[in-house]
Amino acid sequence: MSRGSVVAMPRLLTDDEITRQLRDLPSWRRAGTALTATYDAASFSAAVRLIDLVAVEAEQMDHHPDIALSWVTTTWTLSTHSAGGVTQFDIELAHRIDECADEINRRQPQ
Repeated sequence: MSRGSVVAMPRLLTDDEITRQLRDLPSWRRAGTALTATYDAASFSAAVRLIDLVAVEAEQMDHHPDIALSWVTTTWTLSTHSAGGVTQFDIELAHRIDECADEINRRQPQ
């Protein structure tokens, strides 16, 4: 019988750690045991492209956000469900979502 690798449970961040790390994520706020952010795109197709870019990042991390799409607005919710709250995975994915949103905005004609 072969043994698989053991993956450690991610550690919940403390309130102070979350507050401190959110200073570098001005689009994000805490909502209970999760982080949330809303982005407005220039068009419906740009909002969908944002979701597509984030999907690639989320798959690479094996950490997936909850996403709501309403016309040009996307709302993102991050929480490490297995840990019961916010972990460093959520902070990292929030940074990646911000980077993807910046990339989509740079692609828009001025």
